[in-house]
Amino acid sequence: MSGKLEGIFTPILVPVDDEGRINEAEYRRFVNWLIDKGVHGLYPNGSTSEFTRFTAEERRRIIQMTCEENGARLPVLAGAAEANARETIRACEEYAKFGVRAVAIVSPYYYRLSPESTYAYFREIALNSPVDVTLYNIPLFSTPLDIPTIRRLSQLDRIMGIKDSSGDVAFMMRMVAAVRPNRPDFVLMTGWDCVLVQMMVAGANGGTNASSNVVPELLIRIYNMVKAGQIMEAMKFQYMMLELFDVMLFPFEFPDGFRAGVEMRGFNFGRGRVPQTAAQEQDRATLKRVLHCIMADCGIVDAPEEGCAPRTTVMARDKVGQIVYEVMDELRKRGMI
Repeated sequence: MSGKLEGIFTPILVPVDDEGRINEAEYRRFVNWLIDKGVHGLYPNGSTSEFTRFTAEERRRIIQMTCEENGARLPVLAGAAEANARETIRACEEYAKFGVRAVAIVSPYYYRLSPESTYAYFREIALNSPVDVTLYNIPLFSTPLDIPTIRRLSQLDRIMGIKDSSGDVAFMMRMVAAVRPNRPDFVLMTGWDCVLVQMMVAGANGGTNASSNVVPELLIRIYNMVKAGQIMEAMKFQYMMLELFDVMLFPFEFPDGFRAGVEMRGFNFGRGRVPQTAAQEQDRATLKRVLHCIMADCGIVDAPEEGCAPRTTVMARDKVGQIVYEVMDELRKRGMI
């Protein structure tokens, strides 16, 4: 599949069974659900997909399953980052055979490289990859990409765009100003869900957003409104997205909050591969109730039978108050207060 990457791409969460193995049947069902919900593209093996927690063989299997279920319906942007350039190029070669539209390569991680070494790393991949490459800037986990390096890399034909997960709107504007004059076709995607409107107004082509695993309808609605010029209306939903994103991201161990949200959409995603204590499991249950109430307010799921804490307006939620309410309610049920 050819064509420009734009719209809402889902960095697909991977379900695991009780033994920690990939639940292939549930993964395939989830891929089809995302497509039916209207996302514009699929992004397996991203950070939300926990690619570092799977083996190279499992990562290849994830890409294969995604392409098999997708057919030719949507473009697939495959995370292809491995530990070094040689292995990354090998992954690009294998993923190209599966039929991906492009690969996303994260900046070198663990060892922080200089801008010159970072340029050389991506250049080596771009010159040897049989499929188009998008850069992946995620300063939280890897060597940050600076504007001069992005501009240099954009001059290589095989490099078609960048996913930026910095959440920095000014940085997006600087990329637009630095790259678009010479590469008007260069794709700019944001990985920070809570500023999708702002990033698109600045020039982004869409987003690769973890929340689209949970509420694809909401992100697609925001995207379509911005494309239609309905910026103020889109901002109302962006505030909903902000609250939902914060609750799924910050109280949980990433990406468990998004995993909990997906479970409310009718899927069994297991507990992931990171062991948790009993206290963390209890915290997860309480936070999941808070998440349930917020999703109900957004009209995504039905409200829980036990009800929710009193709410204020969509623009000014009292999340702390709700968490306290949920904890106290749980203690009452246990006869502890």
